[in-house]
This record gives sequence, C-alpha cells and structure tokens, in this order.
Amino acid sequence: MNILGPDALEWMGSVYRILLEAGETGGAVAIFESVTGPGEGPPLHIHGDADETFVVLSGDVEFWVEGARTIRGPGQVAFVPRGREHGFRVCGEAPARMLTMLTPGGFERFFCEMVAGGYRLPEDMGRVRAVAEQYQLEFTGPPLDAPGAQNKGG
Repeated sequence: MNILGPDALEWMGSVYRILLEAGETGGAVAIFESVTGPGEGPPLHIHGDADETFVVLSGDVEFWVEGARTIRGPGQVAFVPRGREHGFRVCGEAPARMLTMLTPGGFERFFCEMVAGGYRLPEDMGRVRAVAEQYQLEFTGPPLDAPGAQNKGG
C-alpha cells in the first residue's frame, strides 16, 4: 500500500510524491513529499545545480553536510547549498516524513526515472550514475549507516 497516495513512487526504502514540478514554476522550484523508513537514507551525494531544503514533518533525521552532523525533528529544517556533499538517514525507530524543496527545480524527475527503470542500489549503480548525471547529481559515497561510511560520513 502506498502511504502517500496513488500517484506516489516507491524507491529504495522511501516513498515520494511530487507536489510541485519545475515545469509548473518556470523551473524556479520543485517540492516533493517523502516518507523514509528507519535507518534508511540516500548515498552521500552532491547536487551541482540546486539548493535543497528539507522540512521534517515527523520522525527524526540525521543530516550530514561536509562533515557537520545535525539531527532535526518535527517542525525543524535543514538547508544544503548546491555543490555541498551531504546525506541523511532516519535515526529513530519510526519512519520520517519530510517536504523537500529544490531551487531551481528539475531534480524531482530523477525519482520517476529510477522507478521507471526499476533501478536498485548498489546493483545498478552504473546505470543510476548515468541518469544522475542528467540531473547534475554526483554520488560520492555510501549511505551514512553503510559499512565504509564511517570514514567519510561517520
């Protein structure tokens, strides 16, 4: 069952629902909602062309931005300027629900391509990287809770 409704996308431990696409704002901004399971989060990465703002609606999320760690809970915000290496993971026992705003928009379509291609990590990392390049996304390391992440994110 898709917890964010029939239009939501499920990929790699998270469910995404695009609320506002770049095409609706002349490219200025995009907003999506996500629910991510406990202990889950993306590989460390850099958005080359977009600032990213996270609003935590529920749960607790640990953010890592170029060596600095913060934990944000309901009603709190984390901001990642474009070009900064970062990642996050849900650090409680409950899923976390967030709103994410990208300025400018465009990256939100990455998730649509991941689901359409049936891509999985780490098995399909080569293909995922190829798609990511189209969205100015560069993967730089494993997720925060993965083995080997301690050297960079831990």
